[in-house]
Amino acid sequence: MNLLATAVYQPDKITFYNVVLFIHIAAAVIAFGGTFTYGLVQGFAMRPEQRRHVPFWHRAQHEIGNKLITPAAVVILLAGIYLAAEGVYDFSKAFVTIGVVAIVVLLGVGHAFFSPTEVRAADVAERDIAAAGSGEVEFSPEYQALAKRLAGVGIAANLLVLAAIFVMVIKPL
Repeated sequence: MNLLATAVYQPDKITFYNVVLFIHIAAAVIAFGGTFTYGLVQGFAMRPEQRRHVPFWHRAQHEIGNKLITPAAVVILLAGIYLAAEGVYDFSKAFVTIGVVAIVVLLGVGHAFFSPTEVRAADVAERDIAAAGSGEVEFSPEYQALAKRLAGVGIAANLLVLAAIFVMVIKPL
C-alpha cells in the first residue's frame, strides 16, 4: 500500500490525503465543538449561587482559546492548505477561499477580541465579587457589557464556523 499514491479522497482507503482530511475535520471538531456550549455554561455561572465562579469560567475560556482552539485552528488552516494544494479542488474555488478566510478571521478574533476580553471580564468579575463581600454578588454594568459582547461575538463566531462547514460540505461555486 502506497500511502502517498493519491491526492484525492478515496473512500475505503488509507491514503495520506485521506489522513490529512481526517486531521482537518478532527481539528475543526476539537477547536470549535466546545464553543457551542459556552452560552450554556455562562448561563449556569450567572445563577446567584454560582456567580462567585464566573472569574474561573472566563479564565478557563482564555486557557481553552490559547491552548486548544488556537493550535487546532492552525492545524485546520495548514491541513486545508495541503488539501487544496494537492487535491482536485484548488484555491480558485469559492468554498476553499471562504474556508481560508473564515479560519483566518476566527484566529484573528480569538487573539484580538476573545483573549483580552475574557481576561478583562474575569478581572472585573473578581472586583465585583470582592465588592460584594459575603453578600449576594451583583455584577457591575461594566461586567455585564463585557459578558454581553463576549456572548454576541461568540454567537457570530459560531455562525461563521457553521457557515464554513456548510460551504465545505456543499462546495457551491
